[in-house]
Amino acid sequence: MAFFNTQPPCGIQPPYVNPAVPFSGTIQGGLQEGLQITIHGIVQPFADKFAVNFQSGFSGNDIVFHFNPRFENGGYVVCNTKQKGHWGPEERKMQMPFQKGVPFELCFLVQRSDFQVMVNKNFFVQYPHRVPYQLADTIAVSGALQLSFITFQPPGIRPVHQPPMTQTVIHTVHSAPGQMFHTPGIQPVVYPNMSYPIPLFTSIPNGLYPSKSIIISGTVLPDAQRFHINLRSGMDIAFHLNPRFNEKAVVRNTQINNSWGPEERELPGNMPFTRGQSFSVWILCEVQAFKVAVNGQHLCEYYHRLKNLPDINSLEVAGDVLLTHVQT
Repeated sequence: MAFFNTQPPCGIQPPYVNPAVPFSGTIQGGLQEGLQITIHGIVQPFADKFAVNFQSGFSGNDIVFHFNPRFENGGYVVCNTKQKGHWGPEERKMQMPFQKGVPFELCFLVQRSDFQVMVNKNFFVQYPHRVPYQLADTIAVSGALQLSFITFQPPGIRPVHQPPMTQTVIHTVHSAPGQMFHTPGIQPVVYPNMSYPIPLFTSIPNGLYPSKSIIISGTVLPDAQRFHINLRSGMDIAFHLNPRFNEKAVVRNTQINNSWGPEERELPGNMPFTRGQSFSVWILCEVQAFKVAVNGQHLCEYYHRLKNLPDINSLEVAGDVLLTHVQT
């Protein structure tokens, strides 16, 4: 479960984290021009098809946009619209941008005249509106998928001059108490490649504060020994999260003046990371401690040893992982 589920202010919507498939969720305020919805997940090895629907309500009788990759006959994608239970003519693109067993990023941008669809930062298809897009207030995902999260980027957040389908972006995320939302006006860091550099070093604008969230998603390498996530304050490491596969442990610690403190290793269950599998780590900063969830499940609390939260202003990720999404 996510850490919080309260409604955000001003119609800005928090992500759905690790939703079970089939999934249906409300789009707060409905579709609007400029809204960008991004889905991160992985296609199951046995998949024959999956679908993403932008629809009116939960019945599935009125679907503004049906996006339906099918792996049969070499693979193709069907786009369509359903009105009052009746499908219109199919539009097929005889190309398959998804691979079974491989993580993907699927992005839908609502434009005045059509939907623009990008897969792994590359433009894939445009689908002209057949009915008013404002009718859609629900997103539904079905098929053989494992979802990491679904994020909502309101109009005006993406920099005007940023090409939307050729770059990887580290989004800046700020939170009000009990909430998580994108803050306009701060330029994100842009990397030109589809994957993030390892090791990754990036700033946390304005440092940490209670209710601040950081999300890191990626895939553990098949032969991984260990990796780490560090929240840094200058040369010190305020929070060190260190999965070690040979020890089947997730070590937590703090380093001050090049000296490590006592390790924390206790876990509520089994090792939450698996070699060769995707993961999503959610770190929530609270007044007394960090709360950490992995793949939507609570992992641990780590009480602050460095108390000046605004000075904790950089993120480091290194080790045997590939990163697909980072929000600081």
